Amino acid sequence: MPNWGMAVDLDTCTGCGACVTACHAENNISTVGAEQAALGRAKHWIRVERYWEGEFPDVRLKFRPVLCQQCDNAPCEPVCPTYASHHTEDGLNAQVYNRCIGTRYCANACPYNVRFFDFFNPEWDKPLHLQLNPDVSLREVGVMDKCTFCVQRIKATQVQARAEEREIADGELQTACAQACPSRALVFGDLDDPGSQVSRLSRSPRGTKLLEDLGTRPKVTYLSRQA
Repeated sequence: MPNWGMAVDLDTCTGCGACVTACHAENNISTVGAEQAALGRAKHWIRVERYWEGEFPDVRLKFRPVLCQQCDNAPCEPVCPTYASHHTEDGLNAQVYNRCIGTRYCANACPYNVRFFDFFNPEWDKPLHLQLNPDVSLREVGVMDKCTFCVQRIKATQVQARAEEREIADGELQTACAQACPSRALVFGDLDDPGSQVSRLSRSPRGTKLLEDLGTRPKVTYLSRQA
């Protein structure tokens, strides 16, 4: 069974936001508008944070894409009263939407602020409804949603590989954000495959984990910028 993970090279990320756009399109993420966003109700399964390094005038701008870290010791899972948030055998923090009752305990427990509550039923004005992905459900009002590492792509690739009686090749499976990244800063794959690119990058001396001291054991490795 694979152990899915991601590596993000901060040295090559340009902060273009292509990953955010691709994630919205792939996973049917609705927009809420400026008024609701001002109330803290914006929804982005992946966001690009900006940081300034150095002192003026010698400053540099650094970008960090932040998504669900798919933690091995996820604080969001034990607090869910309905087991809607749970751990899968291939290492994903899954969210069962029709089991979720919207307590928002998981969002309060998550230190990465990557879980979102659906305050409204999603709406897409015509003809935007034609771009919806039929492989991804539309989340209804009152449930939590989050990044799934594009689980629909994972399942489709696994089914195809099983039908052809072969293993999934490294790089064959990509999340929407990794596929859309023009600088190839995001790399997705099987962490348990020592020969995979993501596995090699995760062992890099430049590798760091986001809020690693909390003990959440995230599966996303950030490669720090080189001097």
